[in-house]
Amino acid sequence: MYNEMIGKLILLKPETLELIDESDQHSGHAGSKGWEGESHFKLKIVADVFEGMSALKRHQLVYTILGDTMEKIHALSVDAKAPSQV
Repeated sequence: MYNEMIGKLILLKPETLELIDESDQHSGHAGSKGWEGESHFKLKIVADVFEGMSALKRHQLVYTILGDTMEKIHALSVDAKAPSQV
């Protein structure tokens, strides 16, 4: 999952891209039942494409880029910013 997500996110041409697999921190949690392997991620991304976008629009763009990959994971925490916000 990690490599698949990175492969899609680089299409945004980010200055900074940090994707952290936090799946091991959620094993055994009630909400994680039925999810095996890579299931929980934290994303920090800085890209010019986010300039002038609201937080909602930035998140929507990330979800659009990830497409059907979102159906294969349980949770994604997104911190998406434009360079001017860093």
